Parts: sequence; C-alpha cells; structure tokens
Amino acid sequence: MLPKQRQDQIVRALKADGAGGVKVLAAQLGVSEATIRRDLEQLHEQGRLTRVYGGALAVDGGDEPFAEVSAVHADEKDRIARRAASLISDGQSVLLDIGTTALRLAQHLHGRSLTVVTSNLAVLEELQNDEQIELVILGGFVRRSYRSLVGYLTEESLRQVHVDWLFLGTSGVRPDGRVMDSTMIEVPVKRAMIKAADRVVLLADATKFPGHGVAKVCDPAELSVVVTESGADESTRAQLEEAGVQVVLA
Repeated sequence: MLPKQRQDQIVRALKADGAGGVKVLAAQLGVSEATIRRDLEQLHEQGRLTRVYGGALAVDGGDEPFAEVSAVHADEKDRIARRAASLISDGQSVLLDIGTTALRLAQHLHGRSLTVVTSNLAVLEELQNDEQIELVILGGFVRRSYRSLVGYLTEESLRQVHVDWLFLGTSGVRPDGRVMDSTMIEVPVKRAMIKAADRVVLLADATKFPGHGVAKVCDPAELSVVVTESGADESTRAQLEEAGVQVVLA
C-alpha cells in the first residue's frame, strides 16, 4: 500500500471513530507502530488530524463525507445495529444519537410501530417516509459535517421528552468503563440524552475497546447495555459487567 493510500485510510478511520490509537491503527493497517507515528505526524502537519499522546483526533472539517465514513467498519456496525434493534419492542420510544452506527440501527427499524426521537439528520432522511414510525426531530444548531443538531435548543428539547431506549455512540471506552467522546460540542447533548431515557444502550465496535476521547460522557453505571463484538477488549468488558452493565455480543 502506498503511503498516501495508508494515510487516507487513517483519516477515514478517524472520521468514523473520532479518535484512534497508534496500536489500533497499526493493527488495522498491518504496519508497524513507528510507521503509524510517522503518518500521524505528517497528517498533523497537513492539518488533516490533531496529534495527541498515543494517537490522534479527527479534525472537525466542514464537508465530512458522511457516506464515506459510514463505509468504515460497515459490516461490524451493521451487525451491532441489527442486534441492538432486536432489543426494542413494538410500541416503544427510541432516542437515536448522532453517527453512522445510529443510522444503521434506523435502517433496521423500518416498518415497525415505534416512536423515534433524534438529533441525527441522516436518521431523519432514512425514516421520514416510513408511515409506521412516529418521528420526532430535536431542535438545534445544524452541524453539517456531522449531520447533527447540537446546542442549547437541542438540550432544552431533550428536557421535554422521555423515552424507553437511548442508543448512544462513542469515540471510545476507557479500560475502567468510562464512555468518552472527542467532539466536545456533542457531549452536553449526549448527557442530556442519558437523562431523558429509561435504558441506555452503548453501540461500540471492537476498536472502541479501549478507545480514546477528550471528554467523559458518562460512567459505566449509567449504562444499561453495551452492544459490541467478541473482539472487544475482555478486561474492559469485565469492568462494565462489574458495574452492572449487560454486555451483548453481536
């Protein structure tokens, strides 16, 4: 693989996950950690990512190609989304977070009698013509790059609703089970979502265990269920289970 192709893959992975560690990226791309470190330094100099200790953070660009991000870890996201959809019973209310895994989950909800509340504009586009679903869109400031709504109006809207299920995305889960996120402006909305739900389900593929993030979204005790894969770090999964979280493998 040419260096430019590898670096493009790194940027796509960071856009999908929000952050990435040197070890994880090296394993994904089949190269040495030294090679990844050099790539990250070059990409940082080019302004395509932000270098941090142990890895890098995605740059919040204004024209992020959502479809391209959705294609990263697509099979894993779809398995997780399908398993998560099986937790929901007809007639229930569901709150969907931003991100491409939440969009995958929405794709598995078609034709079901549900109320779906979201700040995810991609979910709006996916479900707007499904007459079986009562669709509620939260207000807020439009972040075009993330296809989401954020800010005071979004948080205020969340104080007016209460749902059976929240399906939450993440940049990573720390070894002690803390849920993190790299997009600071989204964190207050995620916290408001947690307060608005009876049960909180975290959707996270194996690359998020352990993961990265600059801001804490919640402690493990605030989660009800984590839907992930068998490849997720076992010690982190054990920490979640000790906190009373049900870990479900897709």
